[in-house]
Order: sequence, then structure tokens, then C-alpha cells
Amino acid sequence: MAKTVRFYEFGDASVLKLDDVPILEPKAGEIRIKVAAIGLNRAEVMFRRGKYLERAEKFPCGLGYEASGTVDAIGSGVTGFKIGDKVSTIPAFSMQRYGVYGEYAVVPAHAVSHHPDNLSFEEAASIWMQYLTAYGALIEYAKIKKGDFVLITAASSSVGLAAIQICRVTGAIPIATTRGESKKQFILNAGAHTVITTDTQNLVEEVNKLTNNQGVDYVFDPVAGEFLQVLAQATKSGGTIFEYGALSTNPTIFPLFDALKKGLKIQGYTLFEIVSDPEKYKRGQQYVIDLLSKSNVKPIIDKTFPLDKIVDAHRHMESNSQNGKIVVTV
Repeated sequence: MAKTVRFYEFGDASVLKLDDVPILEPKAGEIRIKVAAIGLNRAEVMFRRGKYLERAEKFPCGLGYEASGTVDAIGSGVTGFKIGDKVSTIPAFSMQRYGVYGEYAVVPAHAVSHHPDNLSFEEAASIWMQYLTAYGALIEYAKIKKGDFVLITAASSSVGLAAIQICRVTGAIPIATTRGESKKQFILNAGAHTVITTDTQNLVEEVNKLTNNQGVDYVFDPVAGEFLQVLAQATKSGGTIFEYGALSTNPTIFPLFDALKKGLKIQGYTLFEIVSDPEKYKRGQQYVIDLLSKSNVKPIIDKTFPLDKIVDAHRHMESNSQNGKIVVTV
């Protein structure tokens, strides 16, 4: 038997239960991992609430995309791994079928990767969602280059921080936003060129000051809602806005006149576009491995919780007070 986190209904963090369940044997094409650490993502909060891109179809349901640990068992047909290998999981599966919140996780082999040896288990559980998400928009699609202005909203999130780091490596100029002053210095220390506090500063005016009234080349935004109209005003003619989330609880209004006047590209995007395409997936995986093994880049961890405090960990994520990745240790 193994401790496994499941939920029996949609709701707040209190619906998460730590159950004893039989340890599953991996089927063909699957790998079982003895989990050491779990990286939390906003997607799992939304899935637990029934407000994600996919909904749990039956209860009880497990959850979780990212974990690290050691290979414990290997299903038939799997190559490239052996018992005892240190690995981490990539969000390349459906949480309706697989989850990693527990002492053991069985996942498809294509969603398992060896990670750089210089990473701890806590760090290795914190890399794939954030760096692949940022990679897809900024490298695979935008192909950012030295001197490009990139506006990164919700910049204290793990994905936002990864985007800042990737901008720095490529020579692009990361302009970050956060609502108040409390996270400003942290984001500057993480590598942002400038931090705009949207509760106290006018975003468009500040962007214009930095870009000689041209606007930013790219926007990388998980907020949407009414904020999209402001972002459109801050984007240069011919620029691109990547919308990769829906943190706002308000309806998203399409900024028609700015889009027409400037010829803006507003692109809905998730990392599943990358992991569902074999060539993009291969390029992205190698990019992340090279980034983390050949540079000074590492994921920034906010706080760790033990597995039996998974409810507290989810509540901490929903507080929006974190700076970086929340990790659960097993």
C-alpha cells in the first residue's frame, strides 16, 4: 500500500484526502517511480476545483503533473531507463488517467526524463512545467533575441520566473509585473530588468518610457480578463501576446481596436502544444536540459511541505503569496 492524494468531489483544498491505496504495477509503456518530491502547479488547483481544461470524469481521482524520484519498476516495451535511475515527470499526460501526488507514481514512459545531475530532487520536481511553458512561447514560437522587450505578467510565479531567466540567457529584456510592492525586490533579484507594480503604476505609461513609446515586442501572460485590454495597449505594432492561463475571474474581452490598429497577434497557448508534437517536445526537452546543466539557471523554490500537509500546500498556492515553486516532499 502507498499513501496517495485523491479527491472525491470538486471543491477547495479540504477535498484532498491522503488515502492508502495498492501500489500499481506499470503496464506496457509505463514506468513506476518511487517519489521523492512533487512540484505543485496552478493547473492542479483548477483541476481539483473542476475548472481546468479537462475535468475529472470519475471519483475518487488522483492529480499532479510533476514529480521526481527513482525508477522503481518498468513496464514492457520501455527502453532507455533502468531500476534506480533518477528521473522526473513531464506534464505530457491527462490527470484523468495519471497522477503523481503520492509515495509512488505510475506514468507513461514518454512523460519521464532523466534530469541534470546538479539538481536536487526538490529542484528536479520543479522544472518541466515552468521551463517548457516558457520555452514554447518564447523560444519555439517567438524566437526571442537580444534586445527584444518581453512583458512578463504574474512574474513571481514559477513560469514567470522561468521566462525571466530565459530572457536573460537570450539577451532579451524582461519587463515584469506584479500587483504590489511586496514582491518587487524579489523579482528584481530574480533577473527582471524592471518591475512594474500595477496597483500603483500605470502599466502602459511605464512600458512606453522603457521602449521609447514603441511598446513591447512580446507579452507572456497567464492572467487575461480585463487585463488583456491593457496589455494590448502596451504592445508594439505587429507584436504578439501569448495567453497561457486564466487567473482572472472576470470575462476576457478581446481588445478589437488595438488588435486592428496594431496588427496584434493574440495567441492562446499551453505547453501541451509542445509535448503533443514529437519534434517540438524533443527540442523543448533538450533545451531545458541544456539550460539547467550548462548555465547558472536553477528553479527558484518558494516553500516545501510534507505530503501529509498537502492541503496546506494547496492553500498556500491559492493565497498567491508564493515566490517561485511550491514543493511537497515525500
